[in-house]
Amino acid sequence: MTKKQKENRLKESPLRSLMKAFSWRIIASLTTFLISFVIFRNLMGKTLIETLQTAGAITGVDFFAKLIIYYLHERIWTNIDWGKSWRRAAWKRKYRNAHKTLAQ
Repeated sequence: MTKKQKENRLKESPLRSLMKAFSWRIIASLTTFLISFVIFRNLMGKTLIETLQTAGAITGVDFFAKLIIYYLHERIWTNIDWGKSWRRAAWKRKYRNAHKTLAQ
């Protein structure tokens, strides 16, 4: 990749990374809540209120800790060039070859 290509390459904004992290954490935290609820309700023999409180506490800590970790992970990866241009070049070659085959 040339210097000009690197300068023109689009990167994700920090806000986009944050929104991706937030939306993923909602999905993942709901999963954590359900798993925690089932485990504490069935295996521990807790009451419904105790189970909801325990699963809620686990989910709350999980949500914020992993939101921060995922956001940092996204910001690091947005600055790594590896694998960004390879796909584009591979698709161009594939399309070009397919186009040549159809033209013949």
